[in-house]
Amino acid sequence: MTQARMLEGKVIVVTGAGNGIGRDFAHAIADNGAKVVVNDLGTSVSGEGKDVGPAQKVVDEIRAKGGAAVASTDSVSDWESANRIIACALDVYGHIDGVVNNAGILRDRFFFKMSVEEWKAVIDVHLNGSFYVSRAAVNYFRDQGSGAYVHMTSTSGLIGNFGQANYAAAKLGIIGLSKSIALDLAKYHVRSNCISPFAWSRMIGTIPADSDEQKARLEKLKSMETSKIAPLAVYLLSDAAKDVSGQIFGVRANELFLFSQHRPIRSVHRAGGWTPQSIAEHAIPAMRAQFYPLDRSQDIFSWDPI
Repeated sequence: MTQARMLEGKVIVVTGAGNGIGRDFAHAIADNGAKVVVNDLGTSVSGEGKDVGPAQKVVDEIRAKGGAAVASTDSVSDWESANRIIACALDVYGHIDGVVNNAGILRDRFFFKMSVEEWKAVIDVHLNGSFYVSRAAVNYFRDQGSGAYVHMTSTSGLIGNFGQANYAAAKLGIIGLSKSIALDLAKYHVRSNCISPFAWSRMIGTIPADSDEQKARLEKLKSMETSKIAPLAVYLLSDAAKDVSGQIFGVRANELFLFSQHRPIRSVHRAGGWTPQSIAEHAIPAMRAQFYPLDRSQDIFSWDPI
C-alpha cells in the first residue's frame, strides 16, 4: 500500500539543509510531495567560508528521486539576504507554505572566556536568522490564511549545558519567538512550533570529549540518527497539524517528547508586603524545595536512547 504524501503541492523552505538534520528534513519533505527550497550557505560548523556545493548536492539528490527542489545559498543572518531566500520560493514555485528554521553554527566557549564576536555570531544565525526568515515569509502566510513554521531549539537552552551561553540564549529566545508568532498569527491560521532534536550531527561532533563520561555520552548520541527527527517536522508542516501551534516537541531516536512551558509552580503571600529580611527568613525557605538544580541536558535525559 502506498503511503499518503502529507505535503502534496506545498512549497517549503528549509534553512541549513545542506547537511545533517536539515538535509534529512529536505529529503523527507520532498518525499512527502512538497517542492523544497534547500537553503545552505555552505559554511563550516563555526560559520566560516561559503560553498554552494552542499545545497546543490541535496537538490540533485532530491531531483534524482523525482522530487522538486532548488538551491539557495543566501545567509539567514542578514535581513536582505533572508528575504532572498523566501523570494526564491516565490520566484521558482509561485507560493510558499512552510518554513523550517534549522540553520545554525556553534562557537562554544565558557562564559568567562566568550568574546563579543562569538556571542554575536551565534545569536545572528540562530535567533536573528529565525526572525529574519520568518518575518520575510509572514505576509504571504497571512494573506493566504495559512502557513507553518518549524523552529529548531535545544535542551542547551531548555535545560542547560556547559560552555554554550550564546547557543543556549539563542535557542531559548527561539522559544519566545515561536510562541509570539503562534499568538499573533492564530487568527490567520498560521502555526508555529519548536523541535528540540537529539541526534548525531556535524555540529554535535564538535563537542569536546575530554573525560570518559563525555566520551560515553557522545557514543550514545551516535546511535541517534538525524533521520529520526524528520517525520515530526513533516507532520507539523502538514494540514494534519492544523490545530497544533505554540508547542515545544523533542525527538530522541524513537522517543517523542512534549516539553513543559514556564508557569508558576509555588507562591507565598505576606500581608503588608515583603522586606529583604522577611524574604530571606520566610519566602526563600518556603520555595526552596521547588528550586531547580543546575542540571544539564544529560542529567535529565539520563537513560539510553530507545
